[in-house]
Amino acid sequence: MKHLILLLLFCATFGAKAQTKDSTVTQRKNSAQTLIDSKGGNLLMAAYGEVHYNQQVDPDTRYNGELDVHRQVLLFGYKFDQKTSFITEIEIEHIKEVFLEQAFLNYQAKPWLNVQAGLLLIPMGIVNEYHEPTTFNGVERPVIDNVLVPTTWREIGAGVAGNIPNAGLRYQLYLVNGPLGYDGSAKLNGSKPIRGARQKGSQVTMTSPDFSGKLTYYGIKGLDFGLAGYFGNTESSLFNNLKKDSLAQLNQADSSSIGIAMIGVDFRYQLKKFETRGELILANLSNTDQYNALTGTDLGTNAFGYYIEAGYDISSLLKMKKKLVPFVRYSNFNSHNAVNENQTSNLSYASSVITSGLTWYLNPNFVAKGDFQQIINGNDKKSTTINLGVGYWFR
Repeated sequence: MKHLILLLLFCATFGAKAQTKDSTVTQRKNSAQTLIDSKGGNLLMAAYGEVHYNQQVDPDTRYNGELDVHRQVLLFGYKFDQKTSFITEIEIEHIKEVFLEQAFLNYQAKPWLNVQAGLLLIPMGIVNEYHEPTTFNGVERPVIDNVLVPTTWREIGAGVAGNIPNAGLRYQLYLVNGPLGYDGSAKLNGSKPIRGARQKGSQVTMTSPDFSGKLTYYGIKGLDFGLAGYFGNTESSLFNNLKKDSLAQLNQADSSSIGIAMIGVDFRYQLKKFETRGELILANLSNTDQYNALTGTDLGTNAFGYYIEAGYDISSLLKMKKKLVPFVRYSNFNSHNAVNENQTSNLSYASSVITSGLTWYLNPNFVAKGDFQQIINGNDKKSTTINLGVGYWFR
């Protein structure tokens, strides 16, 4: 709780300094939005990717390192006219796995109103939407954006999104299919609550839509502050071909679905050479006692986590022409933050992670990274990993 209070106070400090919209303020854009706003021809192309080396180190045990072409991503877009465009993102992970990350139509009904439909990114946290390797420090994405926010989290849906420059606001409001929590066996677990339940646009099961939304304020120069929410229920194969007059079938189907109420707060701030960011995720999960009894899994009732990070560009101090940013990030999470009365909290599901390293911008769109990561879980089990990587983004 003391960590939560500190982070909220930190965020409140920025809020206390709020001022009217600065005419020099610009909105941060991810790859998809960059293509939508492109002034080029009808056919649009972009790409990003990253290669990683991970090495666990221990004074008493030897480990092999791992080299991996973690992801190579191709983005394509087409502008049918000034108002209508299509964006898709195709990702190749670990050389052998191919995924569709995004695929949606965007229609600009008004300058401040876009209607979007297709495979959409869930606007939760920072990295789920801004995951180009040049946009974040550290070789691997922050651990919160793996355990609690299952990046890259995308589902099929439709909604509206827009930018209101005079107010320094961006909004996103979507109805999407829920995660598939049960398809004959449990897809949810206590370790990473909803990560294994993402449907990713593949032969999606849906009974009723979930709501996903985010409001981002960028009216202070250098600051983005976001408030996101996700509310709904997981999907289940047991609702298919369900006899409406069968109470037993209905009760079993109800036991195979849980409710999700997730809130996310995040900020990014840059003042000259200083940069900082943070994220807080709180997820309440309902009906987990019945779900666990049906499936034999160990889902908790509450998951909580946050991180805070700071970095500083020291290139001028070293008389370098290329931007060099040392950074440190502290993360803390617990996917068993609260459990049912008949459960015991699994201490290994709680961890503190300290990541410190360097990001070297050989070019604004090409980075070399290195970091040192120390993990301490709730059982006081410690591990240390050295990570190295390169990443690029271009359009």
